[in-house]
Amino acid sequence: MKQQIIVSGIGGQGALFVTRVIAQAAVDQGIPVLTSETHGMAQRGGTVISTIKVGSFASPLIRTGQADVGLLLWENNLSVHRPLMKSDGVLVLNAAAAGEGIRLDASAIARKLGNAVLANLVLLGCAVRHNALFCDEQACIAAITRLAPERFVDQNLQAFAEGLHG
Repeated sequence: MKQQIIVSGIGGQGALFVTRVIAQAAVDQGIPVLTSETHGMAQRGGTVISTIKVGSFASPLIRTGQADVGLLLWENNLSVHRPLMKSDGVLVLNAAAAGEGIRLDASAIARKLGNAVLANLVLLGCAVRHNALFCDEQACIAAITRLAPERFVDQNLQAFAEGLHG
């Protein structure tokens, strides 16, 4: 099992939490995993990108044209991070308009749940539903339960389920 994943967003969208969930799912399955994060001006709404390499790799960085999966929480980052994707890579985007990749208005779903930050887990659920990631529903549920603060576990799981069940 080898998979290279990028998670892209802007500060405050929860890109780093989703990265931790995916990495924890790999650890829980006994699969080697490497991660890297670039925060930029994240605290001021700037771009955040993290990379996740699942399987036997020597470096956490993903080179141009090597990502198998891209989870984009901010559609505007597509032009910046698209070059990292393989030609047959799977893009899962938080986007309302039609276009490239698997698209879901995760932000709208999260707002209906009462917390816009939950778009990250809605998008993760969508990626799992489309079999884009190495991990399945149960692995993600276990990782979310382990990593989320106790008072947020239920709403995090609800957001994941919304994306998972469409």
